[in-house]
Amino acid sequence: MPQARTLAGPTTPIHVGVIMDGNGRWAKARGLPRFEGHRRGVEAVRRAVRSAIDHDVRYLTLYSFSSENWRRPPDEVAMLMGLLKRYIRHDLADLHKNGVRVRIIGEREGLAADIRALLEEAESVTRNNCGLSLIIAFNYGARHEIVTAARRLAEEVRDGRLDPSAISEDEFAARLDTADIPDPDLIIRTSGEMRLSNFLMWQAAYAELVFLPIHWPDFDDAAFVAALEQYARRERRFGAVLVPTAVMNAS
Repeated sequence: MPQARTLAGPTTPIHVGVIMDGNGRWAKARGLPRFEGHRRGVEAVRRAVRSAIDHDVRYLTLYSFSSENWRRPPDEVAMLMGLLKRYIRHDLADLHKNGVRVRIIGEREGLAADIRALLEEAESVTRNNCGLSLIIAFNYGARHEIVTAARRLAEEVRDGRLDPSAISEDEFAARLDTADIPDPDLIIRTSGEMRLSNFLMWQAAYAELVFLPIHWPDFDDAAFVAALEQYARRERRFGAVLVPTAVMNAS
């Protein structure tokens, strides 16, 4: 399991997660159809990726489609699937050119064949890139991820491949979708809502949370910087107590 950053680490987060919220409300406030809000949300995704690269963020996880989103009206779900396909087809070459590695977390079983093929293509084409890791949480739900990891451990114990006494936080984290990805340092949510909504619940145990009042289509580099500045002002202790340098020297 990737270890938490030390207390003396740099102020730029290694891993930023984003809950992209507010597309529908953005459109409604302007008298536009929801589709236009989602379309403008894709433009905000492009800006977020560019900002992450410019500000030396190494991992960017975007909550693009939750497992609960299937409950939305069928025409809206179809529209979202169309936007996803369009984004991958139109942007994959540019992401690859900029050294971005695309990774997908979430449940793939049951997805339409064309969607699965596009997700696999995005991962395959960019697999050897060494720049920003862009993690797309698609058909993702943290509770399902945690239950699945627990089931895997139970099966290994049942089959005699794992001693129950060997189960630890690291062993558990190794069965999550994010097994080789550092835990997020910062999670940003737009639209002013203040909850995680089933996003990276295990991984976010010590993440700093920043809630921005803007809707996702308005997210830009200035908003990204504002969140990074809030993060830089936070004192991350990971349950410990920071000892001032002067006190340490005196001792």
